[in-house]
Amino acid sequence: MAELAQYAALPYVHLAEGLRVCLITSRGTKRWIIPKGWPKARLRPHELAALEAEEEAGLLGEIASDPIGSYSYRKRLHFFSSVTCRVQVFPLQVHAQEARWPERNERELAWAPVAEAARMVNEPDLRRLLAALPLWIDAQAAR
Repeated sequence: MAELAQYAALPYVHLAEGLRVCLITSRGTKRWIIPKGWPKARLRPHELAALEAEEEAGLLGEIASDPIGSYSYRKRLHFFSSVTCRVQVFPLQVHAQEARWPERNERELAWAPVAEAARMVNEPDLRRLLAALPLWIDAQAAR
């Protein structure tokens, strides 16, 4: 069976203490994830990723138009059924967080250093993307 596509934002900020990334909990299993969603015809992949970050975590900022990479995971549809999803991940430099957003009462939110965030997520390929974020940021700055 083919993988289904999803698009995600990898939200980050630069603080005096260093780089922080934002993780949110999934609504069903409450595991730590990044904001993501299904394709929508009217939106390009990076635009969809930015919209998901706003809806799921109230985050606003500058989204990269090219992905940093992708990861796969199994999404449970119901008790006896799941599908494999391939998630393209777009870094999002966060400039602000709204006071209220649509899913604020459905999810927890955490800002963590990259290494800690990598330990919090379950997907090995997402861990690798988190670890690669500082190198990606440095490469963008060198452009």
